[in-house]
Amino acid sequence: QVQLVESGGGLVQAGGSLRLSCAASGRTLVGYNMGWFRQAPGKEREFVAAITTGGSTYYGNSLKGRFIISRDNAKNTMYLQMNSLKPDDTAVYYCAADRIATRFGSYAYWGQGTQVTVSS
Repeated sequence: QVQLVESGGGLVQAGGSLRLSCAASGRTLVGYNMGWFRQAPGKEREFVAAITTGGSTYYGNSLKGRFIISRDNAKNTMYLQMNSLKPDDTAVYYCAADRIATRFGSYAYWGQGTQVTVSS
């Protein structure tokens, strides 16, 4: 069992930056692909980014270049650096872990989410 806890969300002005963290406990993340998803009010959950066990990265449409996903296996933590934030980035951001899923697929473990609000 993997427990995931997100942190780093908050209120930021458009054009600003935030770094989200996803800390894992229960098991090492070494054998897991990791992903970030987000869900805005009234919208479906959207893929944001994923990073494999080998460090390959995937990004959602139009996010590459603004968002950077990374992981630190020694700290059992994944990160999402978000730059040039826009009001449309406002959502609850979730991290997830799975041995197989990356950009697609069903993730087995999910965090509780952290709110990101970007003001115009």
